[in-house]
Amino acid sequence: MPSNDVVIRAEGLSKRFGDLLAVDQLNLTVRRAEVFGFLGPNGCGKSTTIRMLCGLLLPSAGTIEVLGSQIPRDAEALKRRIGYMTQKFSLYEDLTIGENLEFLATIQGLNRRQARQRIEELLERYWLGDRRQQLAGTLSGGQKQRLALAGAVLHKPDLLLLDEPTSAVDPQSRREFWESLFELADAGTTLLVSTHYMDEAERCTRLGILDAGRLVADGSPSELMAALPGQPLLVECSQPRQAQKALQGLPGILALTQIGASLRVLTTRDADTSGEPSELIRRHLAAAGISAQVESTMANLEDVFVSATQRPVHSPVHTEEQPV
Repeated sequence: MPSNDVVIRAEGLSKRFGDLLAVDQLNLTVRRAEVFGFLGPNGCGKSTTIRMLCGLLLPSAGTIEVLGSQIPRDAEALKRRIGYMTQKFSLYEDLTIGENLEFLATIQGLNRRQARQRIEELLERYWLGDRRQQLAGTLSGGQKQRLALAGAVLHKPDLLLLDEPTSAVDPQSRREFWESLFELADAGTTLLVSTHYMDEAERCTRLGILDAGRLVADGSPSELMAALPGQPLLVECSQPRQAQKALQGLPGILALTQIGASLRVLTTRDADTSGEPSELIRRHLAAAGISAQVESTMANLEDVFVSATQRPVHSPVHTEEQPV
């Protein structure tokens, strides 16, 4: 891969807080204009990693290169090329929308003419033009989100880091927000977005799954689903709760989830099992007095997530060879 195509490269990245190892030997490569997603539960190291990548936290070990510069050595110089949007609304609630953006424009060094032109452009783009004089603290969750995004891209950054930006907004606002992110990517901005929503993870061009501070899967959503070890099954029966209880603890089963009146089962091959998983499950349920139809179904990202976080943490899943 050409070096000028790599926007983020982290090698052996670790962060320790006392006895807690929050990020553990993480290797990461993000390419130009990618929408790279970090998927993982709370406490898995997503926010800590993002803060190290933008120079807000010093790593305990490892190296970081962002936009061809070294972090933390060149963090101050990179501030004009990086945008950062936090999970919590971090602008001034007692200032108006316009005042917040004017303040940020001053911090970013835009002259008055540049600031006025850019602010008008962003107010129009993010549907805030008719609310310029409204106090930020009185905005809805979706409006605050759009204002925060406008502030993060005011200086036209080459790289935008977003830490769970949609955690406090409604589904419609989330969809609109992601449309705005893809507009930025189409214009050449590289995006790294952390999330714990599976539907958002599916929107990313590439995805990294974090578990206990380690990158345990890396690839496009379709590649990760195609490479899923094991087999997802759908169990149709009149007693899904009883079927779930009957299958719990059965060798070769990674996860059981009730979806409506059906039961979704993620299976894997164990040394203790033989034969087709669907037939084994059907026989086991029949022995428990439960008549069921068991069929293969398409893999989804939840299956990938469960499978990736169940495998040994020293053995990440990659769907392609990683650059050295």
